[in-house]
Amino acid sequence: MIDAEGNQLGVLPVREALRIAEDKGLDLIEVATNVAPPVCKLLDFGKYCYQINKKQMQKKAMGIKEVKVRPQITEYDLGLKVRNIRRFLDEGHKAKITMYFRGREIVRPELGMKVFVKIKELLTGKFNVEQGPKLEGNHITMVVTPKS
Repeated sequence: MIDAEGNQLGVLPVREALRIAEDKGLDLIEVATNVAPPVCKLLDFGKYCYQINKKQMQKKAMGIKEVKVRPQITEYDLGLKVRNIRRFLDEGHKAKITMYFRGREIVRPELGMKVFVKIKELLTGKFNVEQGPKLEGNHITMVVTPKS
């Protein structure tokens, strides 16, 4: 059990933990269920819900925008995709570029890497590569972030 200040109170019986929570005017909240014994914390439940919702809203606001490309993408379509990536970066979002291989396309991953090199060339100066192009199974992913 953990109190409101973050101090560990040790392993306590449920009745004693509930009594301590009631004495302090707080709620006993189980924060880690998949461990033995489960971890409980003394908190105000309304405040706890507010903090969880706030974290979820921040994740949505600063989300990762995904752009999908193909190995045989045309120059025009690639330009459109790069324009969208620039727009995402200008808005302050991260951009994840994903290329899926279908069927026998996976035999030639170097064609996909050439597309990622072209994307890097077209995105000069406005980004940092957080994760370079990486082959994982039947797709290649790259993550770019705006310069801060």
